[in-house]
Amino acid sequence: MSNREWAVPLKKVAEFIVDKRSLFFLLFVIACIFSVFSRNWVGVENDISAYLPESAETKQAIGVMDEEFLTYGSAKVMIENITAKKASQIKEQMEALSYVQSVDFDESEKHYKNSSALFDVTFNDPTDDQECVDSLNQLKEQFSGYDLYVSSDIGDTLSDIIAEEMQKIIVIVAIVVVLVLLFTSQTYAEIPVLLLTFVSAALMNMGTNFIFGTISFISNSVTVVLQLALAIDYAIILCHRYTEEHETLPAREATIEALSKAIPEISSSSLTTISGLLALCFMQFQIGPDMGIVLIKAIFFSLLSVFTLMPGLLMLFSKWIDKTHHKNFVPKITPIGQFDYKTHLLIPPVFALLVVGAFFLSNKCPYVFGESTLSTPVQNEMQIAQEKIDDTFGKTNMVALVIPAGNYKAEKMLIRRLEQYDEVDHITGLSNANAMDDYMLTDELNAREFSELLDLDYEVAELLFAAYAVNDENYGKVVSGLNSYSVPLIDIFMFLYDEVEAGYVTLDQELQNTLDDAYNQMYHAKQQLQGEQYARMLVYLTLPEESEETFAFLDTIHDEAKNIYGGKVYVAGNSTSDFDLSDSFSRDNIVISILTALFVMVILLFTFKSAGMPVLLIIVIQGSIWINFSFPYLMSSNLHFMSYLIVSSIQMGANIDYAIVISSRYLELKQKMPTKDAMIETLNFAFPTILTSGSILAVAGIMIGQMTSEPSISAIGQCLGRGTLISIFLVLCVLPQILLLGDLIIEKTKFVMHVPISVRGASGYMFVR
Repeated sequence: MSNREWAVPLKKVAEFIVDKRSLFFLLFVIACIFSVFSRNWVGVENDISAYLPESAETKQAIGVMDEEFLTYGSAKVMIENITAKKASQIKEQMEALSYVQSVDFDESEKHYKNSSALFDVTFNDPTDDQECVDSLNQLKEQFSGYDLYVSSDIGDTLSDIIAEEMQKIIVIVAIVVVLVLLFTSQTYAEIPVLLLTFVSAALMNMGTNFIFGTISFISNSVTVVLQLALAIDYAIILCHRYTEEHETLPAREATIEALSKAIPEISSSSLTTISGLLALCFMQFQIGPDMGIVLIKAIFFSLLSVFTLMPGLLMLFSKWIDKTHHKNFVPKITPIGQFDYKTHLLIPPVFALLVVGAFFLSNKCPYVFGESTLSTPVQNEMQIAQEKIDDTFGKTNMVALVIPAGNYKAEKMLIRRLEQYDEVDHITGLSNANAMDDYMLTDELNAREFSELLDLDYEVAELLFAAYAVNDENYGKVVSGLNSYSVPLIDIFMFLYDEVEAGYVTLDQELQNTLDDAYNQMYHAKQQLQGEQYARMLVYLTLPEESEETFAFLDTIHDEAKNIYGGKVYVAGNSTSDFDLSDSFSRDNIVISILTALFVMVILLFTFKSAGMPVLLIIVIQGSIWINFSFPYLMSSNLHFMSYLIVSSIQMGANIDYAIVISSRYLELKQKMPTKDAMIETLNFAFPTILTSGSILAVAGIMIGQMTSEPSISAIGQCLGRGTLISIFLVLCVLPQILLLGDLIIEKTKFVMHVPISVRGASGYMFVR
């Protein structure tokens, strides 16, 4: 269908939207009010390992542990500037608190060093319970008079911290947006129109996230800022169209004409951005689809607001728009155009060498998959506390080893074998947990040993063991005698407690108190370390969280466990999560690079109807991506892997628009004037658009990078801001030379799409009067 054929239905749609603007105002008000409430319905997932593919060991292990074990809330509490004696007193005070289950502290260097004491506190409630959050807050308040540092993953603290930081970022970015719009707009009254359009789109996007149930903390935090940066172009295009049409037409007709012309233009512009985001949806690591879908939805609501709300706002503010015209503050960049023309034979080969070098350097980028080696410009309270504790007592790296339950001897053997490795600091499991009088929880005792341990009558102990044997359907032991019958201490203790509770056994008060204390210890240990099908042990490593040596030792742990158990075993922890993420990254890196370039290539192919033009444009933007990710290697700084996956797709999808604006305008103007004049005029025309959109996206990225304490989000912001600035520079100072030099390629690779025209015959009479 030709542009002329499209114009008629679009004109009718535009007329309906403009004339029924009051209806659309009402619908948007209702939608925004609904969104104010519904945005609180969405869940936020802070655990990055939850987005690992189902085949990842960490994901499987977490599923097993969630089903089999109960994890009580815990916290590392460090108090500075106290004596060892005072620290022991504080331990007793903590243990006396009703909400504290246990406190681990002694005067060894693991817990007391340089006048600082480290307490490992375990609470009575599971990690994700609100009661546990309240307990942690009470503990902080109780000891707030000391130099206190608390590190814990209890509660949803991360979401609250990020939300608070993002609110500050949004305010600053909003101020920058207003300043940029003041500088680049043609009338002051355009600004409230643009802001109202964006705010409604952002609010509706946040208000509809609940349809996904839960979204990642990354999507929840950065979507609003990225939506503004990515979609502001659409509103600006319609605004400029309205200004042009209003020079000769009244407000209503100008709005209708502007909207009918802007719909196809804006829709085409959005396709490249959507295609870049769509590539994220093909990632194996599910953060990609999570963020891709949320941002695509954000683009959709931005388009909806521009097409249906903004025309009414233009009509509403039309009088103020007419009265608030101001001179153009954006300077002409004719000198840059002249420079580009003079260097069109020099810059392309230099750029080609730069791109080749950047390709190799970006492939050496030091990617990391955890956050232990990353730093951020700002730190939150949790990070400061963790850093203080790490600096004083050293870092700890713990992995959970999940093994088949029911074989205490095999578990004890595995612990002994693992503890022989220098890479293992210590292990916590049922089989090496001290119970009482140097007995471990899983040590086997006969009736006489048990009676001596508890100072229990031997006859009572014999009856207890006989009852246990019957309950265990081990009738042979009852018949042949109980002298050689041994039972794990934890099992006979739990059985005795049940018998006392049922009223079958009566103990004196002192023994009852001993039993109650021992039962509480064993019950909590069993809940955390033994389930119906699996048991787990906590292996504390002397290795860093993320290194080749660490990943290799994870295989050693697997091998040792499988040699004893033979069946399915799991290892879970930050180190295994990092390993699984690195494995997923290898595939996702290739997928993102290929699909993003392919999607954009197809769109450009049909936009320019030239096979050469898409290649030239993609070389420039892909070159900017490689240059962007050469910086971490050159600066010897680690980079979170998500930065590359997310930023490269956004950079390709969004920044390619700058190249499209210049290329399409140049192709149009060179038909009317010499190529030098065409390029200079093109850059002067495109500069306001690139300045507006590019500066907002760059500032948004830089603000996110500099003002958030979450390492992965900060890295995404830094790379996006830097990448956008690089892209702006390249499309203004390199792309023009490539277009001038590549004119012949563009012309030679042009093609025409032939649309078949159907001819229909008919017979009849024609009357002429």
